[in-house]
Amino acid sequence: MEPLSGPPRGGRVPWQDLLLAVSLLTLWNPPTTAQVTVESVPLSAAEGKDVLLQVHNLPGDTARLDWFKGATTENRRIVSYIVDTQKTVSGPAHSGRETVYPNGSLLFQNITLNDTGVYTLEITNRTYDRVQVTGQLHVFAELPKPHITSNNSDPVENVDSVLLTCEPQTQNTSYLWSVSSKSRLASTRLELSLDNRTLTIHGVTRNDTGPYVCATRNPVSDGRSDPFTLNVLYGPDAPTISPSDSYYHPGANLNLSCHAASNPPAQYSWLINGRPQSYTQELFIPNITANDSGSYTCLASNNATHLNKTTVKTITVSEPLAQPSLHASNTTLTEDDSVVLTCSTNNTGVSIGWLFNGQSLKLTERMTLSQDNSTLTIHPVRKEDAGDYQCEVSNPGDSSKSDLVRLAVKDDLTQSSSGLPPGAIAGIVIGVLAGVAVIAALVYFLFIRKTGGMKKLHILP
Repeated sequence: MEPLSGPPRGGRVPWQDLLLAVSLLTLWNPPTTAQVTVESVPLSAAEGKDVLLQVHNLPGDTARLDWFKGATTENRRIVSYIVDTQKTVSGPAHSGRETVYPNGSLLFQNITLNDTGVYTLEITNRTYDRVQVTGQLHVFAELPKPHITSNNSDPVENVDSVLLTCEPQTQNTSYLWSVSSKSRLASTRLELSLDNRTLTIHGVTRNDTGPYVCATRNPVSDGRSDPFTLNVLYGPDAPTISPSDSYYHPGANLNLSCHAASNPPAQYSWLINGRPQSYTQELFIPNITANDSGSYTCLASNNATHLNKTTVKTITVSEPLAQPSLHASNTTLTEDDSVVLTCSTNNTGVSIGWLFNGQSLKLTERMTLSQDNSTLTIHPVRKEDAGDYQCEVSNPGDSSKSDLVRLAVKDDLTQSSSGLPPGAIAGIVIGVLAGVAVIAALVYFLFIRKTGGMKKLHILP
């Protein structure tokens, strides 16, 4: 029998052979109800795993199966399978990891990233009709645990910018960032690269220490880095000197401490009235005198940022305030009287305050203070003004109170219990006296008249 590709004797080609040749060049399209499909199981494969290109609806009259990587050229043929003989023939593109099954499915073992791509299955039936279907492999690497690197391990606040990079770089990977457990980067100074792999912090501050976490993700795996914290160098801020007291008595111990926010910790030194002292954070002077009064300066410096700040505190050492004396123009008063209270002190540069019954005196419209507060005038006095009065002298470091002066306020005796005004009372008294006088005069007149008449009767014959 002559081969199909050879011409017949006599140089003529029968029409049956011509139709057969045409059919061999025409791909066979199976019925829609039996359309062949190829599915990747799993859809996304992890490098090093096994993947199956599973064939569905393989026609029952299939005679031969050929798998190709990409185009259906001989050099891209992976494997062929002859159905009748169940024979498998490896092609030029066979790597030794592919296995074809009678149902047409192709198994890849220990798949690699290079296996990613489109695969073509060519099906030949018993009448030499052919159909081609394709499937696709998506192979991704198992992501390693990511870690964060920085271009600057010790950035200086408000000077440096920092680039944080999520390592390693892998293909087909999504990068995500979180700062202090917040996935949303709220600061306008934070900028992500186009692939999200690099985070830039512009003008880093002490609040940008983190921690930072980067996460990686692809269809087959994900990873999360350990927290990364920035060591931001800053400060020193303006130092504070404690305690807050500025006034001391002679003989006391002066113990001052200086503190400034700084990274690394600040170094400290002291000046007293401009004269350098010890290079320590605390300054101690026992048994101070008035000569220790003056300005105390704390200098804080940071060798890493090359910055320094100072704070000055004024210390005053003075004797305790002497007790003031309080004098009242009168301590036993009647309502409507006036009283003048005078506070006397030998101290200078002090403030004078007033107390009534142990509480700060609340001035009324009847009370007047002198310009220096040393004299308190009450006019007129009322019963509610009775009580204990004190004056107090003070300066920012000390205070002293006078002895108590007690004011007593009595009722006005000119007022009756009925509450009538003095004029009404006087009128009543005068009226009563006048009535008594009239009655006495009338009685006297009647008595004289009667006795005089009796005498006349006695003399006449």
